[in-house]
Amino acid sequence: MAGERGSATDRGPGVAAAGSVPASGSTWTFLTNHAHVLLAIAADPDLRLRDVAERIGITERAAQRIVAELEAEGYLEVRRVGRRNAYRVHAELPLRHPAERHHRVGELLEVLSHEQGGRRANE
Repeated sequence: MAGERGSATDRGPGVAAAGSVPASGSTWTFLTNHAHVLLAIAADPDLRLRDVAERIGITERAAQRIVAELEAEGYLEVRRVGRRNAYRVHAELPLRHPAERHHRVGELLEVLSHEQGGRRANE
């Protein structure tokens, strides 16, 4: 019914309820896979890339490529611990796009963190 609280008309055109497919059927999102990888790793620095990929909905190979790119640009530090990797996010670095360079990665992680009361990105 039009005007009902939580109806599509209250959210605006093409805006779906949380957890559902947008009315337009479009699959784009506001965050890149790079941001999703950083969020997952910041929440759990010991997470396996296989698990990162599964959480985000990308291939393990894509997760490996993204981690390599983030490491090459200095946003991630990868450390070998036994047979696994541990990661450190450099939350103090600026976002890459010129329009957001005045914000730090840590600000983005803090706002979008899925863990409340969990570890911070640079601990």
